Amino acid sequence: MDDEDETALLTARFEENRNHLRAVAFRILGSLSEADDAVQETWLRLSRSGADGVENLGGWLTTVIGRICL
Repeated sequence: MDDEDETALLTARFEENRNHLRAVAFRILGSLSEADDAVQETWLRLSRSGADGVENLGGWLTTVIGRICL
């Protein structure tokens, strides 16, 4: 699989979790704009680190966004 395919797959997997991540961030922060910023930061961290070795991406993303919000 080339880099473009890997990026597209990672993007699709992130998008599957976007609504959940936004909801978690909103519950913690109480602001939609701040929640959207936290979701964006979560994407940046995922895109930098990749998902290699992550068995439960949804759980990993939820943990990351929780830490960002705190």
